[in-house]
Amino acid sequence: MTDVAVVGGGAAGLSAALFTAKNGLDTVVFDTDETWMHMAHLFNYLGIDSQDGSAFVEDAREQVDSFGVDRHQGEEVTAVADDGDGFTVETDEDTYAADYVVLATGTDRSLAEDLGCAFTDEDVVNVDVSMETSVDDAYATGAMVRVEEWQAVISAGDGAAAALNVLSKEKGEHFHDFDTPEDAE
Repeated sequence: MTDVAVVGGGAAGLSAALFTAKNGLDTVVFDTDETWMHMAHLFNYLGIDSQDGSAFVEDAREQVDSFGVDRHQGEEVTAVADDGDGFTVETDEDTYAADYVVLATGTDRSLAEDLGCAFTDEDVVNVDVSMETSVDDAYATGAMVRVEEWQAVISAGDGAAAALNVLSKEKGEHFHDFDTPEDAE
């Protein structure tokens, strides 16, 4: 069983995976490479002067890989179910078990609907400030929780918020990801 299963490999999913993996949680990402980032060019993203969206995704993938994320490139998730002891994640290739699930599938909200997550009157997944859905330990991020605010930086923040809440639950106290690498200048 893995600690965290992330469904989606865009800014939200990779951000969630980065925070959980770098803080010691076994993390798997399912990425079909259908992120809107491939249609973007970042010039309004904090810390980036100008970068092609596809290059950004490749950099983000390299970063999460460096923290040991088990990334399943091209493996599509077909179902997610709450099995009472965590989640069962089914793909077109295998079945996986996870304690937490982070849904980061853009405007495709079908997995959240099948999982039984509550929706708002505007037909987006209803989450709290930590991005947790009405299903305990299931999180939704990015465009699936927003009617129109579909910026990469917002999505990355949503992924980080979900990850920090997972980490807080795991550690039994509010967790803050403030660290300084030994090689920092």
